[in-house]
Amino acid sequence: MKNYILVLFIVFFIFGCDQNDCGCNPPEEIMYFPPIGSSIWETKTIESVGWNQSQVQPLLDYLALKNTKSFMILHNGKIVLENYFNGHTASTAWYWASAGKTLTATVTGIAEQEGFLNSNHKVSNYLGTGWTSAPLAKENLISIKHLLSMTSGLNDALGDDVSPSNLQYTADAGTRWAYHNVYVKLQDVVATSTGQTWENYFNTKLRDKIGMTGGLWVQNAGLSVYWSNTRSMARFGLLTQNEGKWQNNQIVPKSYMQLATTTSQNINLAYGYLWWLNGKSSYRLPQIQIQFNGKIIPTAPDDLYCALGKNDQKIYVVPSRKLVIIRMGNAADDSNMALSDFDEVLWEKISALID
Repeated sequence: MKNYILVLFIVFFIFGCDQNDCGCNPPEEIMYFPPIGSSIWETKTIESVGWNQSQVQPLLDYLALKNTKSFMILHNGKIVLENYFNGHTASTAWYWASAGKTLTATVTGIAEQEGFLNSNHKVSNYLGTGWTSAPLAKENLISIKHLLSMTSGLNDALGDDVSPSNLQYTADAGTRWAYHNVYVKLQDVVATSTGQTWENYFNTKLRDKIGMTGGLWVQNAGLSVYWSNTRSMARFGLLTQNEGKWQNNQIVPKSYMQLATTTSQNINLAYGYLWWLNGKSSYRLPQIQIQFNGKIIPTAPDDLYCALGKNDQKIYVVPSRKLVIIRMGNAADDSNMALSDFDEVLWEKISALID
């Protein structure tokens, strides 16, 4: 009799349990990571994630209209959409522009974890004095953290040249936020402190550990620009979504990734360590000293953080929705700013798909 009751209980539990009524929800899906050294990348259907299939084509039409070369959406690591436009292919490399600043910030965090540098220390500890043309006392105020948060106090109106003569004092470090190419000096700090070339340290500590294949750094008139295919950019986005961990390997310290993707100073609330942050009460933009009220992308989720590059290179990460979204291409509009109204309209299209 006892065995009969036990069998009935098991049958009821397996076949008769209404998940909505009894609370026995299915286990949460584990985040997926594509294998390193393989072209395999698992996919999901629009239907499986409960999105609106009818909104896929309007999104793709808009992307094609706006000079897009590639677009990807990952949900919990798996590909839901992957599309290429205008002759671009999965193997074609494209530039990240300023979206690649986040690579520099990430590798700086790795070097700090390994004990090669301290972000609170002044930059001249690593590069020597005279790396700017600021008075020595003012130069010595500039720390690694100031380069990470765009608060060096150096003149941002003199172009991309980062030779000492072009790095001129405007304000004390930490008192003024200005979007400035001086961040690239972080690559020199990493190279000097580790005793390796920047590219070698980047490749061994980040690129190769998450399978970003075929990428390279291109130096051009003071700029250091990363080029890669779209899936390599998506791999990096997935790493950041998982707070610096790739499967069971903590590549970037979790605590550092949390600092990098939260407000780094009290002048531009929408800026972390070379990451843009949505959902803040105000923000500032490159090239102007004006504070705007509201969030940088009103149509996007508040917890979105993003890497934004010239001509609308995009890495969007939305932890609450388990999303990584990549866009590569030419400028969507006449504006070449890292942030453009393209972001707002694009998120209207994305929201129509996923909500």
